[in-house]
Amino acid sequence: MELILKETIDTLGEEGDVVKVKDGYGRNFLIPRRLAVPATKANRTTLEREKAAIVARKKSQRDEAEDLAKKVTGATVVIAHRSGDDNKLYGSVTSADIAEKLAALGIEIDKKKIVLDEPIKTLGVTMVPVKIGFQIAAEITVEIVPLAAE
Repeated sequence: MELILKETIDTLGEEGDVVKVKDGYGRNFLIPRRLAVPATKANRTTLEREKAAIVARKKSQRDEAEDLAKKVTGATVVIAHRSGDDNKLYGSVTSADIAEKLAALGIEIDKKKIVLDEPIKTLGVTMVPVKIGFQIAAEITVEIVPLAAE
């Protein structure tokens, strides 16, 4: 099944691309969520008319992503967490915790864009990659410190 993407999907393509997908994926997921439309002759002519607007929108989104990458690169997040012996944490630090601390710094990042192979479970400094979008990635420094005793 051939579809025209209405939004950029990381694993499939960018907005305006004509892609070939399995029938079930297109019929049951992409079309009902309005992420794509069938690649009919009428939809292709509509795509050609809107091509300039799509290119302009992609450029502005790419510029926003580059600006965000500049803000994120080199950012340091300090998280105080309860810890026990051997610098091990009670619990763990997840991407949601990191996203919350970034939001406190004024950097809004979706927790799904923070790439943690597994939650952080020890004290110390960790470099964490962040997928910004448009194949742009940045790294932030996450420092886990022991929570001060009350």
